[in-house]
Amino acid sequence: MAAIHPTAIVDAAAELADGVSVGPYAVIGAGVRIGAGTTIASHCVLEGPATIGCDNRIFSHAVIGAAPQDMKYRGEPTELVIGDRNTIREFCHFNRGTVQDAGVTRIGDDNWIMAYVHIAHDVKLGSRTILANNATLAGHVHVGDWAFIGGLTGVHQFCRVGAHAITGFQSHVSQDVPPFMMVAGNPLGVHGFNVEGLRRRGFSRERITLVKQMHRLLYRDGLTLEQAKARIAALGGSVDGGDADIALLLDFLVASTRGIAR
Repeated sequence: MAAIHPTAIVDAAAELADGVSVGPYAVIGAGVRIGAGTTIASHCVLEGPATIGCDNRIFSHAVIGAAPQDMKYRGEPTELVIGDRNTIREFCHFNRGTVQDAGVTRIGDDNWIMAYVHIAHDVKLGSRTILANNATLAGHVHVGDWAFIGGLTGVHQFCRVGAHAITGFQSHVSQDVPPFMMVAGNPLGVHGFNVEGLRRRGFSRERITLVKQMHRLLYRDGLTLEQAKARIAALGGSVDGGDADIALLLDFLVASTRGIAR
């Protein structure tokens, strides 16, 4: 059975799995589904349609699943989907999607999301990311696995931040940040690649050297973007496990519509 504090308000049309804990004065609306082991702290507001997976920790005063802050929104039945084992700290604000996109705001697994983070409509947040305090993701932003978004960073709508990338404190992200890269500032600049993050994730020395080569080709050798992509592709087969890293970067560059931070 779910453990619901007597002061909490849970709509009869909400679905709470066994082991869910709901704290004082929380409000859970119709269409909210919460998986086993998830804890909802005091004063949280959860609105549906929203699906929240298992073993998440949602701290006090978070607002999860509210209508999108989009003036085109007319009450369409869009949703929010959150995976498993996420930590969502105080005063976070996550919106549902819009029909102008896929209609879903989607958050993966094992993310560490600090206080006051805003995740807008139609965002796709991968897994094992870290979003530091007051990070803001505007509508339609995509963030890859293992990315780190620094505190007080704003990511412009429709931008993408690639897997393993890192943004510094108070960064202004108005173009796509390719995988592995380390960016900071306003205007945004590229300041190397996320070598420490790759070490922590068990990348071999050879794979890290390969990422360093790709960074140099893309940012240091004075090549055009097309020349850099060709030279990066030519690195294939040189490092055990490196072809996946090359494909990750090249696929990102091909799909970029806003241009990349350079």
